[in-house]
Amino acid sequence: MINSIPLWMQTAGLLALSNVFMTFAWYGHLKNLASKPWWIAALISWGIALFEYLLQVPANRIGAEQFSLAQLKIMQEVITLTVFVPFAVIYMNQPMKLDFLWAALCLCGAVYFVFRGV
Repeated sequence: MINSIPLWMQTAGLLALSNVFMTFAWYGHLKNLASKPWWIAALISWGIALFEYLLQVPANRIGAEQFSLAQLKIMQEVITLTVFVPFAVIYMNQPMKLDFLWAALCLCGAVYFVFRGV
């Protein structure tokens, strides 16, 4: 069944899931573990990051069959911003900023340049 899913979808799906773990590993401790010593937050974050890597490494290996390294990196950055903005606004209660839109537009330009001609 997994072979019937296009490579770009497998790659993007795994990268999206890995980014959820990455975002919680990198920033979730600021909300959930703020009163704990930094080393406890680091250990818990490392545990969460393990799941990120268990998804990210296969995603990049699958993606490398179809995409260049630059294309994989830009795909990763777009997915990171797509995951991070809702996390920041909804989970971390950060205000929505117009800067998020400008950052997204810059990434659209990056996507255009690394994928043009494909």
